[in-house]
Amino acid sequence: MGRPKRTDEAGGIYHMLNRANLRDPMFHKLQDYEAFEKLLQQAINKFDISLLSYCLMPNHWHFMVRPNVDGEMGLRQRSHC
Repeated sequence: MGRPKRTDEAGGIYHMLNRANLRDPMFHKLQDYEAFEKLLQQAINKFDISLLSYCLMPNHWHFMVRPNVDGEMGLRQRSHC
């Protein structure tokens, strides 16, 4: 059974994180961090979410985000994709 769907309301502030398996590094060199930051910028431009802060570490990352539209962080179908 999967995890229940979480709500994400416009204006709410949410902590997001992702960790690598078995504490393995996700980032090995400076270029890995730079590539990740480019992808992060593309995601911010695509979705109506404000990135308030972030922290990248070798084996995980943390974001503080605020969606500007209800449900923007969910897995709903987007009509303009």
